[in-house]
Amino acid sequence: GRNGAGKTTSLNAVAGLIPVTAGTVHVEGVEVTDRSAGQRVRTGLVTVPDDRGLFGSLTVAEHLRLVDGDLDEVGEWFPDLAPLGGRAAGLCSGGEQQQLALALALVRRPRVLLVDELSMGLAPQVAETLLARIRTLVDETAMAAVVVEQFVDAALGVAHRGMVLSDGRILTDRPAAELAADQHPCTQPLDRTRGQLAHDGADQRRRHGHLQRGKEIGQRGGEA
Repeated sequence: GRNGAGKTTSLNAVAGLIPVTAGTVHVEGVEVTDRSAGQRVRTGLVTVPDDRGLFGSLTVAEHLRLVDGDLDEVGEWFPDLAPLGGRAAGLCSGGEQQQLALALALVRRPRVLLVDELSMGLAPQVAETLLARIRTLVDETAMAAVVVEQFVDAALGVAHRGMVLSDGRILTDRPAAELAADQHPCTQPLDRTRGQLAHDGADQRRRHGHLQRGKEIGQRGGEA
């Protein structure tokens, strides 16, 4: 769905970060609607937030130690992270940060992995690679994954099923291949082309760069 369709709100409700106003949440048949976000994590419901949830001053290895993670194991999932144990997360590229955020979730051995806006700020090729990696992990393990994504082609290319949201409501819920080939009016307004993904990704990276430069200028001003 587009921005404002209710994707992140729905994911946060499932994760227990905001109250559920209607319906219930189940993990492998066990209802967790009344459980806190922390209790849901212990049940196997683990979230990768859209801001990645990293500490800029902590190294990759220090992040992993927070969740009893092992860099060697993580390196098997994401080889790019293997040589970065001593690097601060804030100095990692957007793709490296997203890999670290995914790794922090995966070491918890989730039953259901919730990923919010994986492609945000990433180059199209990086986003597609990470989406494919998630699909591989789903195929190789008993884990399920729910990926919130506004770019139809990138998401449906790896998904089993696709759901389109608008104003917090599900417009359609069908097999991904069927939905990708459909020209139904509910899917036409969505961004379907790689060109749009590249354009929006570049725009997000520019905004992120301006923000980082603003922070650096502010820090230098404080030091002065």
